[in-house]
Amino acid sequence: MIGIFDSGFGGLTIFKDIERELQNYDYIYLGDNARAPYGNHSQEVIYEYTKQAVEYLFKEGCDLIILACNTASSEALRKIQEDYIDDQDRNILGVIRPLIEEALEVTKNKVIGVMGTKSTVRSKAYINELKEKDSNIEIVQEACPLLVPLVEENLEDSTETNMILKRYIKLLKSNNPDTIILGCTHYGFLQNKIKRYFGKNIKVLDSGKIISRKLKEYLDKHKNLVKESKDKKRIFLTTDSNITFNKAATKFLGKEIKSKTINLN
Repeated sequence: MIGIFDSGFGGLTIFKDIERELQNYDYIYLGDNARAPYGNHSQEVIYEYTKQAVEYLFKEGCDLIILACNTASSEALRKIQEDYIDDQDRNILGVIRPLIEEALEVTKNKVIGVMGTKSTVRSKAYINELKEKDSNIEIVQEACPLLVPLVEENLEDSTETNMILKRYIKLLKSNNPDTIILGCTHYGFLQNKIKRYFGKNIKVLDSGKIISRKLKEYLDKHKNLVKESKDKKRIFLTTDSNITFNKAATKFLGKEIKSKTINLN
């Protein structure tokens, strides 16, 4: 079974493409909506919240967990991987490395822009990993703290969201990037708007498609890591209102889902 974890709804943008690419597996999606957004918390708090979610998913039978949350991937992934380093049956992957690999292949002028939460930008996770692979790369970052709450409140089509989004993008465009990484899975809900505001000459990476393709390649190399399933279970969990979660997930996934509210504390 594959677990997909996010601080809220954002990971659904990743789950949608993973499920399409890899249909023959059981999945549990867990959104910690009650404590979203993670991006404004300290590293210690983000680690603790993420660890609680990971432990819960492993207890539910997951063999592999995807941290479909850039904040958790940047602030907690490495430490949590170290926690389970001696357990070969428990594997955890993040979303940053696949996006970095793709950005390096796509960029022509070697200027890459990153939109992220305050925590992801502060961690310099994208800067460090990009520079490690190519020291000549220039990275420009923009913290976009207001976008996650707007998405969580189902306001992605509001006038306020459009105004705020244009402001963030204007600041990034002034640095002339030719490739943009959406360093928060919630931004996938705004992807069409983001692409339009950046224009045709700037490539905005499609996180879900990239991560699902990379995951398929990973599972092809590690065929015994997760077993395929005839049941193809789809379990959705949230730490907040399951009614609100059902509404948002159904709208985005294009099919009706039923989630269950759980407590991670």
